[in-house]
Amino acid sequence: MSQNSLLQSYQEQPHVWDEMFSTAGIRSSYKNFVSAIADLPEAEMTHKDEMAKKLFMSQGITFTVYNSGEGIEKIFPFDIIPRIITGNEWALIEAGIKQRLKALNVFLKDIYHNQYILNDGIIPPQLIYSCPNFLREMINVNVPFDIYTHISGVDLIRDDDGKFYVLEDNLRTPSGVSYMLENRSITYRIFPDLLPKNNVRSVKEYPDLLYRNLLALGNRQISNPRVILLSPGIYNSAYFEHTTLARLMGIELVEGRDLIVDNNYVYMKTTKGLQQVDVIYRRVDDEFIDPLVFRPDSILGVSGIYWAYRKGNVAIVNAMGNGVADDKAIYTYVPDMIRYYLNEEPILQNVPTYQLADEDSKKYVFENMNKMVIKRTNESGGYGMLMGNSASDEEIQNFKNAINAEPRNFIAQPIISLSSTPCYINGILQPRRVDLRPFALYGPEGISIVPGGLTRVALKEGSMIVNSSQGGGSKDTWVLA
Repeated sequence: MSQNSLLQSYQEQPHVWDEMFSTAGIRSSYKNFVSAIADLPEAEMTHKDEMAKKLFMSQGITFTVYNSGEGIEKIFPFDIIPRIITGNEWALIEAGIKQRLKALNVFLKDIYHNQYILNDGIIPPQLIYSCPNFLREMINVNVPFDIYTHISGVDLIRDDDGKFYVLEDNLRTPSGVSYMLENRSITYRIFPDLLPKNNVRSVKEYPDLLYRNLLALGNRQISNPRVILLSPGIYNSAYFEHTTLARLMGIELVEGRDLIVDNNYVYMKTTKGLQQVDVIYRRVDDEFIDPLVFRPDSILGVSGIYWAYRKGNVAIVNAMGNGVADDKAIYTYVPDMIRYYLNEEPILQNVPTYQLADEDSKKYVFENMNKMVIKRTNESGGYGMLMGNSASDEEIQNFKNAINAEPRNFIAQPIISLSSTPCYINGILQPRRVDLRPFALYGPEGISIVPGGLTRVALKEGSMIVNSSQGGGSKDTWVLA
């Protein structure tokens, strides 16, 4: 390894794939970047790090952590060292995600219509019908262009073998894309010449791509369909993202109280009277979207919006009922979906997963709890999870009791040694674990994936939990042309 002042203190971790360093030295994808920063004085690197923090603070780039029912808004942690992906690596990721989303989208249409995959015994019917996110209200509902998964965030990890694996699919209201865009904007400010010199592909097209896809869903024969973004409001953890995307697309940001349904059409209240709405990019969860059909106590949704949607008078993105496809218990069957619907072998592999409703799998997992991560099938954000190698005996026993009571609600996976990447922390480079969430847009013309995504970082030393709600941060993701 080079003995310059910035790199000499870096401690590589055994049996961990390092994104920047290999046994032969600096990886080729990082050489240009490293040569540009290697001899920068520590004071200048620290200045860039401080400038990034100030920019995040001044621009209000935040997220909200909910702890004991109290929402605490925090500045989103950002590391200035980018994560760099080669063009060949990205080509594999892109092909694998497109294949996966095609199969998942067909699965959603099938499961809410003919259910061939159940009749042919590929997936056990009880697994579908016991899923709390399987919406019987969506059975035989025709969605525009048969597209359910308009916006997806597929979480990828890299094991110590250097291969990418799919950790989970996020097909409901995936968040994080605004941080991807802001990370790139901040990187341009602190390293203004390095992106063009490294031939880094752009991510700024995402809002335009999304807006074009939303416009294409409008059902009225008019030149400019009305598109809005429906947010739960300022107390939602991703409200910063809602405001950012609405601003970048030039569309109205609304809450449920701003909309009304009349004669199965949706209207927005304005100072000029009611304006008909054609397309809704909603960030409100299924159960809250229509109190007449789902939760009657919801004040976030719009009464009657379900029937307007069912009759085809408004398009809603993403489709309701998608949660059945990103349920962690269904995740294990996605490779089978790809083979069944597409007659192809999966390009990206799943992480090995144990269904705890299966007695043999449960027995094996219980005997090896210290090597497992246990997840609730319908939790997200790093909640409802047990890392067996760092859990106390009491925590393990509590999870065993919960699994025995409701085995369908849990899966287990071997603890994967997430890849690491250098982060600039306390004036030196330190390895931290990362994952990657690329964002895919599925429109009438096909699937587009912006080259990059959100690299999430476990900023706590030794941690492998990258979620911002659990102390994680992020960094810019460079895909080389």
